[in-house]
Amino acid sequence: MTTHDELVARAEALQPLLREHAATTENERRVPDTVIDAIAEAGLFKLATPRRYGGHQTSMRTMLDVSSALAEGDGSTSWVVTLVNVCNWLTSLFPSTAQDDVFGANPEARVTGVLSPTSTATKAEGGWRVSGRWYYNSGSPHSDWAVLGVPLTDAGGDVVDQGLVLVPRADLSLEETWFVAGMKGTASNCLIAEDVFVPGHRVMSVPAAIEGTYPTEHKDETMARSALVPVLALVLAGPQLGLGRAALKYVTEKANRKPISYTFYATQAESVAVQMQIAEAAMKLDTARLHAERAAADIDGAARDGVYPDFTRRARVRADTGWVIKNTLEAIDTLVTVHGAASFAEVNPLQRIWRDANTAGRHAVAAPSVAFEVYGKALLGVDERITPLV
Repeated sequence: MTTHDELVARAEALQPLLREHAATTENERRVPDTVIDAIAEAGLFKLATPRRYGGHQTSMRTMLDVSSALAEGDGSTSWVVTLVNVCNWLTSLFPSTAQDDVFGANPEARVTGVLSPTSTATKAEGGWRVSGRWYYNSGSPHSDWAVLGVPLTDAGGDVVDQGLVLVPRADLSLEETWFVAGMKGTASNCLIAEDVFVPGHRVMSVPAAIEGTYPTEHKDETMARSALVPVLALVLAGPQLGLGRAALKYVTEKANRKPISYTFYATQAESVAVQMQIAEAAMKLDTARLHAERAAADIDGAARDGVYPDFTRRARVRADTGWVIKNTLEAIDTLVTVHGAASFAEVNPLQRIWRDANTAGRHAVAAPSVAFEVYGKALLGVDERITPLV
């Protein structure tokens, strides 16, 4: 069995390749096949794939650490790997027959997805017929399957549940819609279904899953007992952590040679103001990492013990995720200020780090303000729910 440390080391070893192709990734708005193939060869798309299909079936902590290591090389690439791994994990929660459709036919299968139910579904014999458009599907050019949100209807056409469905990528068309300021290389384009039949075994109830009821028969697989929303939220923190580390490393290395213009400082490193700002940024990044690790420990510990976390614990994981995002973005802003206007030269990787982090940090599931409100209400015993995703 491949260990956590071995997988993280593989991710770290790929950093030079990711940096080499970072500009191409951004300009072409997708991760180059050379990079995708190297990541696949390292087994880093299979962190959550069940061992029954040759996957690593690791843990929340491993997914977090691999994603952050890759993000030190390139944010878009890390984001794609992160989303594939979490969607492969979602696939492991479906019934065995659905898992066999995906991983049994192709153990190397990569799943991407969008959870928003921006679609229609009509009940049909043996399943549903689905049509819809899903924005934004990160990693769209690199996937074999998609897991998509749909409203589930009865024979009369009434919506009776919210579901996730597994659809072969070949059954879906794609529209190029991802023209953005940051995370340009994630190819988070729009998937389109037009009257696609989805058999019943490829459908999972979202409300049931939020409360820990998954249709998989493999209850002995620890990772498949992990809490749904905490995993979906916390994975988004992994790329942020790596982007923060990359920014800190770049700015501190340059500070020993870069002067402060219009001052008598020959290098930034001589300035007490810079020293204090660097220390503050580093501490914020440490704070972010510690909260991410606590949240991962909560998820992995509960899964190991076979206990589904209660609402307050799940809310705390969302708050931890928001805290990671908040502190990382603040640290990167400080580092950009220290480095100065040169940060925004196109040849400077710091401007891409800044754009990637600020774009990814606005993902709705990771939004700090929503997460803090959810956790605050839970701590105060306020019953009002502002989101089902806890």
